[in-house]
Amino acid sequence: MYLDGPWHLYLMATLYIVAGILHFLKPKMYKRIIPSYLPGHGFIVVISGIAEILFGLAVFYPPTRNAALYGIIIMLTFFLPVHFYMLNNTKAGMGLPKWALFARVPLQFVLMFWSFWYLNIT
Repeated sequence: MYLDGPWHLYLMATLYIVAGILHFLKPKMYKRIIPSYLPGHGFIVVISGIAEILFGLAVFYPPTRNAALYGIIIMLTFFLPVHFYMLNNTKAGMGLPKWALFARVPLQFVLMFWSFWYLNIT
């Protein structure tokens, strides 16, 4: 495998891989931030962790890169309710200051744009 994209593309991919691995190392933290109205918190944590790892790895491989980038954008869209839940639930907010919780919402859109930026680079 050779690296055919800019370094920051691989930084982004690595961040998703690390985040996905953290789902398995710290599952309680992730379960806490899943909105209470959703069933199967453990299953959601496992599936989202696997998705992050697979999408991150797929970004490294040019033939699967665009599909992975679209997958990341869709995944981040599904993660938006988590950020609103964290704003409205003290336990889910994990003691973070309100400003940080508010900042996480637009950050999701920045991350979506970051993925969108790399579509069709090869």
